[in-house]
Amino acid sequence: MTILENIEGQKKHHLPLTTWKTYFSFSTDHKVIGIQYIVTAFIFFLIGGIFAMIIRGELITPESDLVERTVYNAMFTMHGTVMLFLWTFPVLAGLANYLVPLMIGARDMAFPRLNAVAFWMVPIFGIILMASFLLPSGPAQAGWWSYPPVSLQNPSGNLISGQFLWLVAVALSGVSSIMGAVNIVTTIFKMRAPGMTFFRMPAYVWTVLSAQIIQLFGLPALTAGAVMLLCDLCFGTAFFDPAKGGSPVLYQHFFWFYSHPAVYVIILPIFGIFSEIFPVYARKPLFGYRVVAVSSLIITGLSAVVWVHHMFASGTPSWMRVLFMFSTMLISVPTGIKVFAWVATIWGGKLRLDTPMLFALGGLVMFVFSGITGIMLAAVPVDIHVNNTYFVVGHFHYVIYGATVMGVYAAIYHWFPKMTGRMYYEGLGKLHFVLTFIGANLNFFPMHPLGLQGMPRRVASYDPEYAFWNVIASLGAFLLGMSTLPFILNMVSSCVNGKLAGDNPWRAIGLEWLISSPPPVENFEELPIVISEPYGYGKNEPLVENGNG
Repeated sequence: MTILENIEGQKKHHLPLTTWKTYFSFSTDHKVIGIQYIVTAFIFFLIGGIFAMIIRGELITPESDLVERTVYNAMFTMHGTVMLFLWTFPVLAGLANYLVPLMIGARDMAFPRLNAVAFWMVPIFGIILMASFLLPSGPAQAGWWSYPPVSLQNPSGNLISGQFLWLVAVALSGVSSIMGAVNIVTTIFKMRAPGMTFFRMPAYVWTVLSAQIIQLFGLPALTAGAVMLLCDLCFGTAFFDPAKGGSPVLYQHFFWFYSHPAVYVIILPIFGIFSEIFPVYARKPLFGYRVVAVSSLIITGLSAVVWVHHMFASGTPSWMRVLFMFSTMLISVPTGIKVFAWVATIWGGKLRLDTPMLFALGGLVMFVFSGITGIMLAAVPVDIHVNNTYFVVGHFHYVIYGATVMGVYAAIYHWFPKMTGRMYYEGLGKLHFVLTFIGANLNFFPMHPLGLQGMPRRVASYDPEYAFWNVIASLGAFLLGMSTLPFILNMVSSCVNGKLAGDNPWRAIGLEWLISSPPPVENFEELPIVISEPYGYGKNEPLVENGNG
């Protein structure tokens, strides 16, 4: 059976996008699945945010006086795990599911049923992860990285411990993501519309392709490591148990071989979102489109040879430190090319500072700051000095929240009219941006001076000399938590009562804007024939020979 026949065979399973029941069904429509991913991820985002606010509530005073240390360690573990495995990866998978087939002129994903199965695994392992926090035998407390030998401790002696369920959830997350990667890569290679050559694909599709290639070569290592750790914990094996001759450092290699490239799995699609939004709101073509596209693949290649910079303090030989310091710094070159292209795109443009553009600009500013601190951490002396301090936490959150979440918000606002057929409320959107940008910087910037002063991460109490910056960070965290309220209000009220958007309210160029809002079930009545590059702003060049038929 060919892929096209496979798609035709799914038609009878598609449900129309007309009722709320659609989103609780086992739909094989990529657009339904995309929205299912996004909404589910946002629910877990709120849960992870509640954990974060309790953690910052504990850290607003030097004493450990809000929650017990066991509960604090468990919340710390759950916050990181939820935000990565149940928010960041699923929400990006949702955007890719929704947008990639529309952008390349496909009627659906290559394997629609596999796509649906990959999504429905998310609530399943999400429930398992939440259960790991509530078990009477005790929650997982080893951090989202779950290093042994700490993660091998099981004081209760029960087989079904919090750490056991945590590892099961992470392994299932890996399986789900691998399914999604196979589907997306196959779709991009095999389902493009006539005339849609690789260098006519939107930059977002390039970045999603690059990110999913990383998933395919890196994620099996993390999944295998989680299964091996599960065997050590429950079945008496000794892969990572030093008391039985195992090597905890081996686990670190398994973990970071994927988990640092995972940063690029996360940030590359955000780069693609920036590359889509800046030309629209500056009314200019994306500067250096082909170089920007190829730089994504270069980042993918280099991401495979940077993981050991997380292990500079783990007895790494000097020659290896120098090698991975060089490779980590080298990856800033293709990244810098993208930043230069975005600035050149914006420069001299007719800027329209609508909410998507504000979030994209805010995300770009915060990404540049995180890039500067990332170069600092790539240097061995600096990394050794600030290892396991809040400097690392601050850098990481500027990438994951400052750039990634801001980029996700930019994408949701930009494509909200396409998904719903209605416009959001601009005033609420700008209020959301202001609260988010101020709250994020107040929350995460103080972590840098704290780290330089020597405050360790993962502590519930600390020396009073660190109190000032912790108070600022906690106040920023509370503001950041409150910033989600105008977003929720905006999305719900706009879906119900928002002004009708029309098919292309932004006057954007791209195949997704040639069809109705929301799109029909099979996207295109007649597949378009693409005849030019995707960023023809100001060039008066048609994108396709025929529209949607």
